[in-house]
Amino acid sequence: MATFRELHYANEPLVLPNAWDAGSALAFVREGFAALGTTSFGIAAAAGRPDGDRASKNATKALVRQLSGLPVLLTADLEDGYADDAAEVEEFVAELAQLGISGINMEDSRLGHLIAPETMAAKIDSVKRLSPGVFINARVDNLWFSQEATLEAVLGRARTYAAAGADGIFVPGITDPGHIARLTAGIDLPVNVLAHPTLTVPELGRLGVRRVSSGSLPYRCSVDAAVRAVADLRDGRTTPVATDYWSMQSRLTEYRVKPFQ
Repeated sequence: MATFRELHYANEPLVLPNAWDAGSALAFVREGFAALGTTSFGIAAAAGRPDGDRASKNATKALVRQLSGLPVLLTADLEDGYADDAAEVEEFVAELAQLGISGINMEDSRLGHLIAPETMAAKIDSVKRLSPGVFINARVDNLWFSQEATLEAVLGRARTYAAAGADGIFVPGITDPGHIARLTAGIDLPVNVLAHPTLTVPELGRLGVRRVSSGSLPYRCSVDAAVRAVADLRDGRTTPVATDYWSMQSRLTEYRVKPFQ
């Protein structure tokens, strides 16, 4: 089985689904994905909290523990590391590493505002020294939050994080093919982008992208699908076909009684 790092250097980009609970993770595993991530938005939203305020820390750790027996590589979305202090971030990631995670996402923003790149770099350096085997995907949020939203500023932050020990660079919000090509050419690390309806995975691969994350898309689609299903029921339309109750129940029972090896 390929390592998580090796999946970023395969012939095709790594397509990474992001789970928010055990049920969604089990469905992704059954679909044959070799790796999956968590989604801080999905985890926070499922608890009725907004993303980005560090509300998902305990739930993320609990989910990582719950998924540790699955036959899949796992990377955890940690918002900004859930702390300002690099030592606290280092300690938390070390706890997750003991649970078997292969990687983390960590963003350079807090509550919708960019933090100093030096602060982010210190967190990366601290995590890498204590947990060198954990793949650090450093998220650059300039374009996501429209702050210092130039490609030059993104590249500057990305190079700072690479020098601090990051293993990959994640740039949500970039969708222009020309900009993506310039970004991947300007960084000597695997570049991760969010799935976007205007670009297919093969097209992104030709632009140099090595990882495509679903982000919160599956969670948001599931909510939309749930609303449509009950609206169809209410309004007299045919309800959609779904995986039957007994199949899902069997999957959950198998996971609870005999975790995947």
